[in-house]
Amino acid sequence: MDEVLDGVLHWTTFHEGIGQPVHSHFYVEGGALFDPRVPEIGGIDEVARHGRPEVVLLSNRHHLRQSAAFAERFDCTIKAHRAGLHAFGGADDPDVVPFDFGDQVAPGVTALEVGALTPEDTAFHITAGPGVLLFADGVIRGDDGALAYVPDGLMGDDPLAVRRGLTAALTALLQRDDFDALLFAHGAPVPSGGRDLLAAFVDAQAAAAA
Repeated sequence: MDEVLDGVLHWTTFHEGIGQPVHSHFYVEGGALFDPRVPEIGGIDEVARHGRPEVVLLSNRHHLRQSAAFAERFDCTIKAHRAGLHAFGGADDPDVVPFDFGDQVAPGVTALEVGALTPEDTAFHITAGPGVLLFADGVIRGDDGALAYVPDGLMGDDPLAVRRGLTAALTALLQRDDFDALLFAHGAPVPSGGRDLLAAFVDAQAAAAA
């Protein structure tokens, strides 16, 4: 577990279901966990050592991961965008509370629309450091540090339309001037220079689609 920004913790675990590492985060001041899995070193106690989570925030319906373990340990609420709630109707699923785009879902955390890839795909704005955007699957970061979209095989029947939708959503997010760090459910954090990195990626995508 490492501190990406003051009070923003990041850790990586291996997700057996998809066969690759995934990334989880904890914004201590806001008491918010994002797409959490239990840390491989220290377990849940390692999270508790830094603060008490009050809410688990899912960036899309596929990122429940090990949220139930945190909800049970800390008696905290799990929240997801209401468009993804249909994924949590099973008898063994934990209770999940809906939010809408534009909601303040935890102190200092606002849910912003990405969509396109899935209707509920969310970016969270976090008021830590220079300001942070945390992404679900709408944009990922490869091992080489470059931003990317998920492969076409994960984009449904019309990848071109999905990519265009994602580029439009990211273009809208770039109208904000209140972030410079980027966090990802899939990819290493960018503690600074993230807005410029995202802008260059969007420009490249727009040029490729022209």
